Amino acid sequence: MPAAEDRLRQHPAQRFAGEEHHIDLGAALAALRGERHPAVDGHRQITVSHHGPVRLVLFAFEAGGRIPEHRAAGFVTIHVLRGALRVRTPQRSYELGAGSLLALDPGVPHDVEAPVETDMLLGVHPEGRGARAR
Repeated sequence: MPAAEDRLRQHPAQRFAGEEHHIDLGAALAALRGERHPAVDGHRQITVSHHGPVRLVLFAFEAGGRIPEHRAAGFVTIHVLRGALRVRTPQRSYELGAGSLLALDPGVPHDVEAPVETDMLLGVHPEGRGARAR
């Protein structure tokens, strides 16, 4: 395990300590974009909230960045804060601009591509038995 001074970011136990959290997304994005290490698949990400099974993850995409096809074991929200995303599912391809929100049911395969530099807030909300009316 790396020493505290070798860590790229604050340890999650410290980031998520306490009962209330104020998150400045602009500052978090500036910190992500300023990191020295190279981006993986053209993006950097940080979990900004993780309570129980619910996660909120902030992404800073470079132009051409992508997330290959995958599935999530929960209800997914993709909120484009700045820029644009192309999200492909088996049903269709979505062109999302700033301010757009896409919601996907658990298990829907999808991939994500950023044709331009883009910021995204991803939510993953696992679904328990009987949690959603159909």
